[in-house]
Amino acid sequence: MRWSESCIPTLKENPREAEIPSHRLMLRAGLIKKLTSGVYTFLPLGFKALRKIEGIIREEMDAAGCQELLMPILHPEEIYGESGRLSNFGPELFKLRDSRNRVFALGPTHEEVITMIAREEMRSYRDLPQCLYQVLTKFRDEIRPRYGVMRAREFIMKDAYSFHATEECLDGTYRKIEQAYRNIIERCGLDYRIVEAESGYIGGNESHEFMVLAENGEDRILSCGCGYAVNLERARAKEENMARGGKGGDRYSEVATPGKATVEDVAAFMGVSPREIVKTLLYRSGDANIAILIPGDREVNDIKLVRIMNDPAIRFLEPAEISDLTGGPVGFSGPVGLPAGTRIFADEMVKEYSSMIVGANRADTHLAGVKEGRDFRAEGFGDFTMAREGDLCPRCSTPMSQANGIEVGHIFKLGTKYSSAMNATFLDEKGGSHPFIMGCYGFGVSRMVAAAIEQKHDDDGIVWPASIAPFDVMILPLKTGDGETMETALRIESRLLEKGIGVLTDDRDLSPGVKFKDSELVGIPLRLTIGRKLAEGKVELFHRASRQVEEVPVGNVVEKILDEILGSK
Repeated sequence: MRWSESCIPTLKENPREAEIPSHRLMLRAGLIKKLTSGVYTFLPLGFKALRKIEGIIREEMDAAGCQELLMPILHPEEIYGESGRLSNFGPELFKLRDSRNRVFALGPTHEEVITMIAREEMRSYRDLPQCLYQVLTKFRDEIRPRYGVMRAREFIMKDAYSFHATEECLDGTYRKIEQAYRNIIERCGLDYRIVEAESGYIGGNESHEFMVLAENGEDRILSCGCGYAVNLERARAKEENMARGGKGGDRYSEVATPGKATVEDVAAFMGVSPREIVKTLLYRSGDANIAILIPGDREVNDIKLVRIMNDPAIRFLEPAEISDLTGGPVGFSGPVGLPAGTRIFADEMVKEYSSMIVGANRADTHLAGVKEGRDFRAEGFGDFTMAREGDLCPRCSTPMSQANGIEVGHIFKLGTKYSSAMNATFLDEKGGSHPFIMGCYGFGVSRMVAAAIEQKHDDDGIVWPASIAPFDVMILPLKTGDGETMETALRIESRLLEKGIGVLTDDRDLSPGVKFKDSELVGIPLRLTIGRKLAEGKVELFHRASRQVEEVPVGNVVEKILDEILGSK
């Protein structure tokens, strides 16, 4: 391909809207063009990288025994009512009406559609197992689209679904897809972690995420040298020394804390560590008021809270509601003396307190020496808190370290969540009817392009891994008006194209400085510069990743490039 005939609109300046390197570089290198908030066109250079990733995904999914199909984007709203997920999606579900005033959704995912296919086409255990996948545009009305294609309202995803008669069969497919995802990311040349994860609104009882490591990744993960890794949303908080609180006496005492409404202020005022204090957070779930107790130096994990309480609609009480319930202002709530009917739950770490400091449900007052079981009773204990770096690995009890990652894949064991709700069943060998046992496997194709750039870039631009680069080599003739220079460039181009090598020739009549800058910005793995050394029968081969420059005889350069490319893929 010749640059002069291509749509590669590079930019000199950083776009004001871009917040992270991948977004900035995708715009500057002419990979994408914004249409509106969260909606982007993939321009030719970006689309080539996208198609290479799609090709790797298809090869690995086919090798895992999956079959490709294509399902509709337009979904009748009632199928989400049938599965019970209509309220789970909330405002993220794009909706529209047809000419008959029927409500449709633009597909955010396809569990319902694929379950309907299984219900109608897979009637016997002899039809199982099956694994079906597609590569398709998905739609989610993100409240705050950001980071370019990383969190967009329209994006390309590979989604797969498997159907089984037994849990053991599901586990076998789950492990095959896990290995396929490993292969995909490794073939794309990226560093990653597989982490235990929350299932979210997709559902299921086991799930793992595939995280490409990146400084600006939205997700935080904890990992250990033993190989264990977990998303911070799911990680369990466990300290080396769990003991907390003072000895306490036969009863608690009141302590005046004028104007001290935060843990930090109370701790400083009383001369104790925030570890000695227990926070009481008040929520509303259905018709009940809920008090959640957590250590003062920790934060509630909202995702764990929703899962444990089984209520996606659980919410904080407003200040006026707190005052009505407790008789005190925000910052002074505590578990002692809460009105009858208030359900009290505590984090498991609260069990380790010999005594605790809590709010007194009265302005400017706290209680010291409070003990659970004597002064109040928790209805239950659970893992409510957000874990952090230094918490202990559940496998080997070594302190874990934290890193940032970008989720590119997520696999779920759905069980019978959808098949039971949608009456999708099969007959076993004895004629008995059972709901399908299902698995679900998602991979973000367009997100993978951004994740690769986020991990592989430098101050000058993108550093493409060879397997997903839009082109394998860039030929850069410095003097396009010189006959010998252009003849050499086009002869090498022709020979490389004959060998199936992707070539971008920068034949623009621009200064060498501009062409070099654009070359490093778009990040093609190899750059062949044809310039002043041509008089000596030599050209320069530049390796984008290592920045190594080699002088190569013109007669040997095609073989040299072929060796480099074949060795890197």
